[in-house]
Amino acid sequence: MLVSHLEMGMLSEGLTQVLIPVAALVGIVFALLQWYVVSKVKVSGDSSSGLSDKLIEDEEDGVDNREASIKCAEIQNAISIGATSFLFTQYKYLSVFMCVFAAIIFLFLGSVKGFSTKSEPCTYNKGSLCKPALANAAFSTVAFLLGALTSVLSGFLGMKIATYANARTTLEARKGVGKAFVTAFRSGAVMGFLLAANGLLVLYISILLFKLYYGDDWEGLYESITGYGLGGSSMALFGRVGGGIYTKAADVGADLVGKVELNIPEDDPRNPAVIADNVGDNVGDIAGMGSDLFGSYAESSCAALFVASISSFGISHDYTAMSFPLIISSVGIVVCLITTLFATDLFKIKDVSEIEPSLKRQLVVSTILMTVGIAMVSFFALPSEFTIFNFGTEKVVKNWHLFFCVAIGLWAGLVIGYTTEYYTSNAYSPVQDVADSCRTGAATNVIFGLALGYKSVIIPIFSIAIAIFVSFSLAAMYGIAVAALGMLSTIATGLAIDAYGPISDNAGGIAEMAGMSHKIRERTDALDAAGNTTAAIGKGFAIGSAALVSLALFGAFVSRAGINTVDVLTPKVFIGLIVGAMLPYWFSAMTMKSVGSAALKMVEEVRRQFKTIPGLMEGRAKPDYANCVKISTDASLREMIPPGALVMLTPLITGTLFGVETLAGVLAGSLVSGVQVAISASNTGGAWDNAKKYIEAGVSEHAKLLGPKGSDAHKAAVIGDTIGDPLKDTSGPSLNILIKLMAVESLVFAPFFAAHGGLLFKYL
Repeated sequence: MLVSHLEMGMLSEGLTQVLIPVAALVGIVFALLQWYVVSKVKVSGDSSSGLSDKLIEDEEDGVDNREASIKCAEIQNAISIGATSFLFTQYKYLSVFMCVFAAIIFLFLGSVKGFSTKSEPCTYNKGSLCKPALANAAFSTVAFLLGALTSVLSGFLGMKIATYANARTTLEARKGVGKAFVTAFRSGAVMGFLLAANGLLVLYISILLFKLYYGDDWEGLYESITGYGLGGSSMALFGRVGGGIYTKAADVGADLVGKVELNIPEDDPRNPAVIADNVGDNVGDIAGMGSDLFGSYAESSCAALFVASISSFGISHDYTAMSFPLIISSVGIVVCLITTLFATDLFKIKDVSEIEPSLKRQLVVSTILMTVGIAMVSFFALPSEFTIFNFGTEKVVKNWHLFFCVAIGLWAGLVIGYTTEYYTSNAYSPVQDVADSCRTGAATNVIFGLALGYKSVIIPIFSIAIAIFVSFSLAAMYGIAVAALGMLSTIATGLAIDAYGPISDNAGGIAEMAGMSHKIRERTDALDAAGNTTAAIGKGFAIGSAALVSLALFGAFVSRAGINTVDVLTPKVFIGLIVGAMLPYWFSAMTMKSVGSAALKMVEEVRRQFKTIPGLMEGRAKPDYANCVKISTDASLREMIPPGALVMLTPLITGTLFGVETLAGVLAGSLVSGVQVAISASNTGGAWDNAKKYIEAGVSEHAKLLGPKGSDAHKAAVIGDTIGDPLKDTSGPSLNILIKLMAVESLVFAPFFAAHGGLLFKYL
């Protein structure tokens, strides 16, 4: 083999072992520093803090500043309590699932060799002995639990940061839009850096601890580490689906009764569903997105590490080259840190029109800087030439090949981000056309919105296709795994931009509920409109990276299951392919129906309160917010189980009953169809939302003709927005977890399926 005489990369093993944890710790320290800066904005009416007098530069029209601060604090507290209690209830359910599924992993993998404790011949490193299958079962189970806990922690911390920052953003908006923007962005950065750094640190420490047992058996070590990705994504699925159902049930209920029937503003405190709506932004868009992107990061790292462990890196025990995926993530944290300073310190926002360009600048700057970082890592961490496992053969690869693989993933992410922005931002013609179609009612708005979503799939799919072709041609499946890592290497910046959206949305809601002036609400609306677009960009990144990640995991699964080729002309594979392509539709049907039935109850409850509570419409009485929160909570916890079961059980049932070839077909089918459905659903929903905001803002002459709020065109836009809500915030974002999760689960259970799968075909 072409291994023993290869030169190692220039980066020593000792330096690598220092570099990775130091980068993670730098990320954590930077996040805490941002948190400290945000915490200096006081949320209370306590004038003794010495800040309340200095806080306001613009004199408020008729609102007592101290009173406004107290109201903001009260509303923030209500949102925080609602979000925390929901997540704790959800985590109780998930802890039961974690224990049951951990037991399934141990029993299935342990039974591969009849729970034997004897060493086995290695699958790939012929002539060597590897640790017993029982050890793989035990360590995969531990890795699964670690991944699940880190995912839950990522989501929970994100939610806590967002609920801490929302009222502070509202109060800073009184100083000017620039101050409010920086507060919201810093808070998003806290989440981004904590998640990126925690994910890297826990994975790095897990590998070190597992190595104490595995020693030189790197094949077994990195196979068991794949459980980390499975744990991360399984929690993300329930977080995304549960949070998505919660937030959209409240949002649809609040909008349909409040805006369409009663013609009251968004986030009006008289609306009983308004607190549930704001809680939902945090549990769905923040906690769900945090867990989702953590899952993508964990899985792409695990896929790359597994393929590397059965290639020359693993067999020759080149620790630095083996750690290439982790070094990329380490450099990414440092690059994102520098990029964040561009938004918070180097370029100050002075006007509303500068918000969106500043956020887009983050994407471009991080991508350019990361390209330089990847070039350095590829040169210093990798040997000049090495071999990569390629379905039973060895492919000779040079270090500059891997540079191109990672870089094309990174730049494909930027292309997907900008395409998503073009189709969902109201600054461009696609959304303006959708808004214009509202002149003739909701039906034409829906037709235009659906057409926009389908069309928006074209460029992202070509970008993903080019990235797959180039990276596979250069470095086989390892190339695709590191391309996915390239797309996720700037995850800290991506999450900061993404979390900024819901924080700004909440800030606007708090301003409305606290009775602040129209000027403040205009500023928070401007922040929120930019946030809507960046949220769509974040979803685009998540879906694009999910496509690459699941393909890399698919390759790892096929390798581990011992399949040399997946032939679509064989009936076993083709039936899997066609069933797999159906799964995203089945899953979407479940999640859409769940939102619809929960929204139905919410609409009825809001109508009931307006009818039965005297003086509610006039503002003399308070609504029963708690009842609406309860409806959303109960619906999401009950309804998240069937879609979750569909995703988790499909690979187990298919692999056990039909075997690895049919399962390979299912994975390929769900990947190909899921990506298209996810992109079109997310972009359709985002376009409808921003078409409504375009009419509400009334900035251009065209928008003024369609408005103002309450006009027929505006009501048609609101109906489009409410249809789009479950598409963009429940079904669309959850689909990327479906395709990743089924692939990583198949990889973890591959030894069992290869040994005992295909029971039906054995007896037919």
